[in-house]
Amino acid sequence: MSLVTDHYDVTLGKLGARLDVAPTENEANVAVVEHTLPPHTLAAPLHRHSREDEISYVLDGEMTVLADDTLSTVSAGEPVVKGRNVWHTFWNAGDDPLRFLEIIAPGEFSEFFEEVAPLTPLDPSDREAVAEFLRIGERYGFEADLESVPRLCEEHDLQM
Repeated sequence: MSLVTDHYDVTLGKLGARLDVAPTENEANVAVVEHTLPPHTLAAPLHRHSREDEISYVLDGEMTVLADDTLSTVSAGEPVVKGRNVWHTFWNAGDDPLRFLEIIAPGEFSEFFEEVAPLTPLDPSDREAVAEFLRIGERYGFEADLESVPRLCEEHDLQM
C-alpha cells in the first residue's frame, strides 16, 4: 500500500520538499519537486540513484554540488544534472536561502521524500529508523552513505 498522496509538502530535517507535478500527471512520467534549504546546510548524505536522473534548476540562492569528487556551484537561473549511479550530494554554502526545482525522470522517486519525512531528521543512533530509511531507499534503487554526513559538515562548515 502506498503512503503517497497526489501532492505533498514535507520537510526532511531542514530540506523542504513540495511535490508540484506528480509523475501520474503527465505521460512522460516526470516529477517536479520544489526544494528549499536554509543557509549553511547540507541537504543529504552522499547518495546515488540507480533508476532516475535528477535535474536541479536553481531559483534563488546558490547550490554547491559534490558529484564524483568534483565540486561545483550553481547559481540562480542555472541547471545541474545529477545522473544515475553518480555519488553526489549538495548543500547551501551561502548566507541566503536556497530554492530550486528538482526534475526527476522517471518520476517515481518523488514519492521517496514523503515516505522518509517521518523518519527525519534521521538520528544515526536510532537503529530502527536508520534501517527503515535504508529499506525505503532500497525499494527506490537509492543508496546513501550515512557516514558521510559528519565529514561533509565538518569539511564545509555546514549543519544538517
